[in-house]
Amino acid sequence: MKSMSSFLLRWSPLLLLAVAWEAAPRLGLMNPQSLPPLSTVLVALWGLAKAGDLVANAVPSLLRLIAGLSLAILIGVPLGAAMATFRPVQVIFAPLARALYPMPKSALIPVLLLWLGLGDASKITLIFLGCLLPILLSAYNGVRGVPPRLIWSARGLGCGRLTILREIAIPAAMPELLAGIRSALSLSFVLLVSSEFLMSRDGLGYLISFLGDGGAYAPMFATVIVVSLLGFMADRAYLAWMRKALVWRG
Repeated sequence: MKSMSSFLLRWSPLLLLAVAWEAAPRLGLMNPQSLPPLSTVLVALWGLAKAGDLVANAVPSLLRLIAGLSLAILIGVPLGAAMATFRPVQVIFAPLARALYPMPKSALIPVLLLWLGLGDASKITLIFLGCLLPILLSAYNGVRGVPPRLIWSARGLGCGRLTILREIAIPAAMPELLAGIRSALSLSFVLLVSSEFLMSRDGLGYLISFLGDGGAYAPMFATVIVVSLLGFMADRAYLAWMRKALVWRG
């Protein structure tokens, strides 16, 4: 009973939203053409899944997201750690990171479309650039926040900079680093859909745009739900892995 009450309390906002979504167009509070009832949207969702349209568009979207986010992690983590450890690297890259961080990454879409066209490269590059800075800065701040006594102890034992960075600084910075990657993961879904709206011939963002332009609002909302669910599931899975990865910290 207690677990059921906890479940209902935790998910009650979503349940209320679902009830309101179903009731508003049926009671005339919203135009059913612009906001179809939730039951109609779910029927459209089943139709898209049955026809194979969801899978056909979800696969290229997820591959682009994984590629862009993976590149951002592979480059952002070592670069951020190097900025925190080596002064010349910080002098070169820190001003660039500060200048680019507040810029809306969606503003790069026309430029990337012009340079890279409608292929996968433009979407992957946008996701990479958008996710790079949060990861880079989390690695930089995490390594900079390592307790100095750990660094001093390692130096006293004769460890070099690279050894200290690999064996002490990065493990100690893991909580902030993993939190930065989690933020980048959420941002990657936003950038994916935004890029596919304007410069793609397939993908979930393209499907949303295509259905909306054609006035098929029920399947359009169904696709939006799919994107939201994918983002939610990715975040929950990453959070579960993150907790296991940091279990050693107690």
